[in-house]
Amino acid sequence: MLTFLTRGAERTAFSETTRQATARRSTALLDVARMTPDAALRHLGSAPEGLTAHDVRELTQRFGPNDIRHDRPAPAVVQFVKAFGNPFVLILLFLAGVLFITDVVMADPADGPDYKGVLTVSVMATISAVLRFWQEYRAGNAAEKLRAMVTTTAAVTRCVSGKPVSGERDIQGIVPGDILTLAAGDMLPADVRFLRTKDLQLNQSMLTGEAMPVEKSAEPLPPAVAGADGDASDDVDPLNADNLGFMGTSVVSGSGTAVVVATGNRTAFGSLAASLSGTRPETSFDVGIRKVSSTLIRFMLIMVPTVFVINGLTKDWTSAFLFGVTTAVGLTPEMLPLVVTANLAKGANLMAKHRVIVRRLNSIQNLGAMDVLATDKTGTLTEDRIVLEQHLDSTGRPSERTLLSAAVNAHFQTGLRGLLDRAILDAAGDELPRLTGAFTLVDEMPFDFARRRLSVVVEDLDGHTVVTKGAVEEVLSLCTHELVGRMPGGRAAPLAEDRRREIEELVAAQNALGLRVLAVAVREIPFAADGPRAEEDLPRTEYTVDDERDMTLLGFLTFLDPPKASAGPALASLARNGVAVKVITGDGALVAQKVCADVGLDTGHVVLGQETEALDLKQLGELAERTTLFAKVNPAQKARILEAMREHGHTVGYLGDGVNDAPALRTADVGISVDTAVDIAKESADIILLDKDLTVLEAGVIEGRRTFVNTMKYIKMTASSNFGNMFSVLVASAMLPFLPMIPVVALIQGLAYDVSMLTLPWDRVDRRELSRPRVWEAESLSRFMTRIGPLSSIFDISTYALMWFVFAANTPEHAALFQSGWFVESIISQTLIVHFLRTRRAPFLRSRASLPVLIATLAVCVFGLVLPFTGFGAGLGLVPLPWTYFPWLVLTLAAYCGVVQLAKRLFIRRFGAWI
Repeated sequence: MLTFLTRGAERTAFSETTRQATARRSTALLDVARMTPDAALRHLGSAPEGLTAHDVRELTQRFGPNDIRHDRPAPAVVQFVKAFGNPFVLILLFLAGVLFITDVVMADPADGPDYKGVLTVSVMATISAVLRFWQEYRAGNAAEKLRAMVTTTAAVTRCVSGKPVSGERDIQGIVPGDILTLAAGDMLPADVRFLRTKDLQLNQSMLTGEAMPVEKSAEPLPPAVAGADGDASDDVDPLNADNLGFMGTSVVSGSGTAVVVATGNRTAFGSLAASLSGTRPETSFDVGIRKVSSTLIRFMLIMVPTVFVINGLTKDWTSAFLFGVTTAVGLTPEMLPLVVTANLAKGANLMAKHRVIVRRLNSIQNLGAMDVLATDKTGTLTEDRIVLEQHLDSTGRPSERTLLSAAVNAHFQTGLRGLLDRAILDAAGDELPRLTGAFTLVDEMPFDFARRRLSVVVEDLDGHTVVTKGAVEEVLSLCTHELVGRMPGGRAAPLAEDRRREIEELVAAQNALGLRVLAVAVREIPFAADGPRAEEDLPRTEYTVDDERDMTLLGFLTFLDPPKASAGPALASLARNGVAVKVITGDGALVAQKVCADVGLDTGHVVLGQETEALDLKQLGELAERTTLFAKVNPAQKARILEAMREHGHTVGYLGDGVNDAPALRTADVGISVDTAVDIAKESADIILLDKDLTVLEAGVIEGRRTFVNTMKYIKMTASSNFGNMFSVLVASAMLPFLPMIPVVALIQGLAYDVSMLTLPWDRVDRRELSRPRVWEAESLSRFMTRIGPLSSIFDISTYALMWFVFAANTPEHAALFQSGWFVESIISQTLIVHFLRTRRAPFLRSRASLPVLIATLAVCVFGLVLPFTGFGAGLGLVPLPWTYFPWLVLTLAAYCGVVQLAKRLFIRRFGAWI
């Protein structure tokens, strides 16, 4: 427990350290963002003509190369050695060492060394460690993908002989203060402050999760507002600052000049890298297996010395030591690492058939234990593409005229088509060829961020038409009329003030649904006219923005990143299986609420990322309990929300596909991504969905729970059985003048039983056991061991009495008969009772084990029956049993099964659970 608390504290301390470092970087970025371009250059020690060679050398020595720190996988030898760190593997290695001393080094010269026990235990430990090593060796390292996320060169201006000289330079040589020139298609190699922009748009989705490009400018941010205590309070996220750009983001359109503010690990991208470096946080599986291991080890530390002392006082200390070692082996579920690995591997193979790749085997167990699924919105709940949701007239009714006019505008523009333009052209579909054939381009008024609109002038047989689309308020300010009535009989009516207010309310209603809205307007300039016209009202070959006037409003276009068809059913199935769903997104609240509503999530109160900053982990965990949607959340805040939920006692899964999701994927107990995700997200994830059908998550959750139940079957059945056997040994040790069982026979009995348990991964699991999240519970194991285990001792002791009084095996000369009788009863009862312990229902009748389990347990029972009658059994010290023994055996086994079934009902009635 102390180790658990310490590791939890270390994880929290690491998170807080990372958070504080991120806060310092944010403050430094915002300080520069609030400066004018000239002041920013002076602050960074730079100038418009760039840095000198001397400056670059000094800054390189100070800040190092513009490279992201990343972990490299440990050498294979180191990973192999670490694979032996499992507690049970260490116990097995210790026991192998003790057996080597007792059976080989200190062996009786007359009998010679006995390697059977040493080899048996050593093979178990080696196989478990090798399987673990192989799985971890194959797992990639997320941070290794960081270098692939940035370009190799950038356009840098530096001062050479007092003059600015531009050229392409390796991004590793870029330093704070460098002047960068950016154009469409460039990826930013560092965090920058823009000095000049022209129609500059960046795609920041890899950091923020927002699908739409964001506009950038060179204007300084307003000063921070002073709080009541006189300190400046900052509620601005640097990622939302209009004049800042970040490493790894890309230029969608326009151009700009920027000065580098931060490089390498000091960038926002570097903060993500820091959260991905080092040891992964302990997951629910890691904590659970450690607690269960500690419980079993504590029982061993109590039982083994007790058996040793009792046998030493009643017999000789050498035999007592040997039997104490045997007791330790008997209490150890030797096959636990193998059974767990076999369970997980079987689950991984089954999930692979559903096109789900399991990168880390333990994640299957965590998936079954998951009671909270947190998910990003973009690319996971949505298609990660913009679609035209509606094309409306000015009254809000569907309008083909609005769509076709917008398609003309999008098709004839000569600049770089954005996501909205492509969505419009896709929506126009088959009508597009007819439109392009009916018009020719005359002129264009390109988009700029001051006007926030784009116009094209096209010609048809009747004259010229100015077609404008853009931001609603900008386009609406140009309109004097609106189109009323449906095509083809529509007419232009004056746009009265009350209609403007109604239109604004219509647009606000669309925005409240999380939709992006553009307005479309036209101005007709016919060739012919009934009367004289001013020169500016005549068709001509060149037009300017002054011609965007006296326009007629056609209507509106609404856009949305649509939800995936499979998202709603998948989330509903998870809810039915006891998994609460939380949405944590970098997108705005309105858009996120719309998507959540579409996939069937009731969001209630929305919490913004900035609101979580002032909360400690306990407060944040309490807030997360009652919150379904977190919006405007940055990558560090995402990871911290997940950590808070984990500290609050939840097993948390996270579903994401962007770079901004990587820290959260790593922090979660189980990280889930999709095949279309960026590389770093896939490498950070534990499970990858090759198909976009999220309903496979339900199958994964059920498979995880099946894996857990079958693993716990082995642990509870074996631990309780071994505990009962050792309790019986305590009684025998105090009463008998000889050892109740030959040590090597005890090893063989345990091995035969454990081998049969390797079939448990293929066992059936009752549906009721799969209906809720399952977690490792050491307390539940202790209850099971102490209440169910001793039941076997009742019948062990009755067998002692049978052999002592009925068959007169009550002297050292008849010890072999006694030992053979208890061996047969012990191995058959231990194996037969598996069918009663594996289910809360009536065995064989209402819940039947799978065929492999039936065959394996039957084989062990037959093996136990015939071994004393074989030469191999004689070599172990066993003797044939009289036939009169077997009716007593049947009676004993029947009574044992009846008592266990009754005890099971009482146990379930009191504690409400079984496996």
